[in-house]
Amino acid sequence: MMKLNRSIDRGLTVLETVQRCGTCSLAELADRTSLPKATLLRICATLEARRWLARRSSDGRYQVGSAFPQEARAEGYADLMVAVGKEEVLAVSRDTGLAVDLAVAVGGGRIEIVDTSRNFNVHGVHPDTVGYRPSPVLSALGTAYLSALSGEDRVVALRELFGRLPREDAEAFPRLAQILGQIAERGYAVRPSGYWGRAVDYGALPAAIAVPVIAGATAIGAMNLVWNASDYSVEEVADKHLARLKLAAHRIGTAFASAG
Repeated sequence: MMKLNRSIDRGLTVLETVQRCGTCSLAELADRTSLPKATLLRICATLEARRWLARRSSDGRYQVGSAFPQEARAEGYADLMVAVGKEEVLAVSRDTGLAVDLAVAVGGGRIEIVDTSRNFNVHGVHPDTVGYRPSPVLSALGTAYLSALSGEDRVVALRELFGRLPREDAEAFPRLAQILGQIAERGYAVRPSGYWGRAVDYGALPAAIAVPVIAGATAIGAMNLVWNASDYSVEEVADKHLARLKLAAHRIGTAFASAG
């Protein structure tokens, strides 16, 4: 019998474990794979360098990265979303004076930020967001995207998410129907007051409003305005800038559908 390559076998075991669980801490990986933490750190660092794994800034947990082959189609969508949305992201940010994030669907009810206009010196909020996957339950971007899914697609997405969410998200999951109802009533999603979303060591507590990006009849992502929560209320920003945000999302969705 041919001898197997132990390093490759261990790496695949780590990938399979993270994919199956959705997210894993280093301790959970050690428990599930029976590999030493020092070995796991080397494996995970290698996989992170290839973007097959990503380590979340918010809690240090590992999740499947954007270059993992299963998500090749989503990565292509990301490239297209950036291409058709870049000018609108900059234009909306210029017109409103606020930061803008653009996110694309990556499957399983999740989205990933693929472009942003955040500039710390201008907006005062944490700028390193590209590649980050916002909470599908608590973030403005995540709930805006879920709100635009068709009934059947939403059921499938919620099944994918259930049981795979970190603690804070899981605790909010029972309120999701109420959150989606509020989005339908208001016409936009909001970041809950006081919710950080990720642990950062600089930047102000952010507030955000978001709307879905729809190509044809399909929700493909979401777009938000984000600002220092102490500067303006959600209502002030929505009254003044929601129409501009919706127009940009519509233009991006239309351009995406035409280019796709």
